[in-house]
Amino acid sequence: MLWACLRDRRLGGLKFRRQHPIDKFIADFYCHEARLIVEVDGAVHRENDQAERDALRTEVLRRFGLSVVRVTNTEVETALEKVLSAIAGAAQAGK
Repeated sequence: MLWACLRDRRLGGLKFRRQHPIDKFIADFYCHEARLIVEVDGAVHRENDQAERDALRTEVLRRFGLSVVRVTNTEVETALEKVLSAIAGAAQAGK
């Protein structure tokens, strides 16, 4: 659902790649121009161990000079326009 809105430069003319490798990680969506990663988190990301791993991963990626936006599957399904607005704002800040 989110990919349909990001692909083919549909969000502000930005080129996003999906399942893009960065170091030892695979980003759900990545925009090189804005140095932005978008991660879509499912229920497993609410578990304590996974939340700690996600925080560490975000910190490592930030050390590469990347911004990370995290959204949940539920947000994508129920508030897609809000999610797209947050991604667009983060991309604009990263340019």
